[in-house]
Amino acid sequence: MFKYIVKRLLISILILVGVSLIIYTMVRLMPSDYVDRKFATQIQTGAVDEAELQHFKELYGIGDSSFKGIVGGYLKWMGNLVRGDLGTSFKYEKPVAQVIGENMWISFAIAVVATILQFLIAIPLGISSATHQYSVRDYTVTVFTMIGLSLPTYFFAAIVIKLFAVDLGWLPANGLIYATKDYAETFLGGLEKFGDIIQHLILPISVSVILSIGGLMRYTRTNTLEVLGADYIRTARAKGLSENKVIYKHAFRNTLIPLATLLAGILPSLFGGMMITEQVFGIDGIGRLAYQALREGDVPFVMGYNMFLAILTVIGTLLSDLMYSIVDPRVKLGK
Repeated sequence: MFKYIVKRLLISILILVGVSLIIYTMVRLMPSDYVDRKFATQIQTGAVDEAELQHFKELYGIGDSSFKGIVGGYLKWMGNLVRGDLGTSFKYEKPVAQVIGENMWISFAIAVVATILQFLIAIPLGISSATHQYSVRDYTVTVFTMIGLSLPTYFFAAIVIKLFAVDLGWLPANGLIYATKDYAETFLGGLEKFGDIIQHLILPISVSVILSIGGLMRYTRTNTLEVLGADYIRTARAKGLSENKVIYKHAFRNTLIPLATLLAGILPSLFGGMMITEQVFGIDGIGRLAYQALREGDVPFVMGYNMFLAILTVIGTLLSDLMYSIVDPRVKLGK
């Protein structure tokens, strides 16, 4: 297994290089760059001429948009990356690694809670739907699945905000704490602030869970139906085992085998999947910062953020392969 892991990691390095080249090229080929957006007003009024604009672009390292300039810029960025330097964000004027490190934890916390709830809800519902095929329960789960798969995040989040925050006034809809409150640096003040954070996170977590469980429920239902039709399940039932033992002891473990592939996408989704949700709910997590940086053409931050997600994807894929061998002992990892 050690040789397999080393081999996969070496291949992953080549993949990451290819991914970084594609991302860098796409960012540099955007119709407008950071300097164009920053000085948009001055350009329209004529306060900044073309020579000054080009000078600013040279200072930011994005002056030459030709093929040669893009390749040169990429090689410079890659050289800094090898030395452990992700560069300095144009927009946030801080080292990219510092911005990611300071703002990733709230996104991570939201996504971890949402992912745990997603699995705790979707897998039992998927199994229940499969064991009651074509029943009212099955059709209800199917309809719920289609709703989760069909509704865009920004649309569903707007409905939730309108209903629970605006009309009913039950929960806050923006930020992490109430801006009007002054929290004293005491134990009780800390608890009150923590309670406010929990209140602010209920809606974004709920939106994330509802919109993400549909695919997992459908996946679990399909896998369970396939397993329940296997010969060993019919044999277990013929031996007189109870239905619960047949489903949760024999069928459930084999249902988990295909679900292990989902690990490949869980790690990057913990950070990347919150981008739209954080934007709608005004949460200053890493997803919202990345969205704003992408809109303004902040090359260093976009590169650092996407490489961060790419590395998490590689790690998730490797963990998925390892989980396969744990869940199903018949799977042998190649050398």
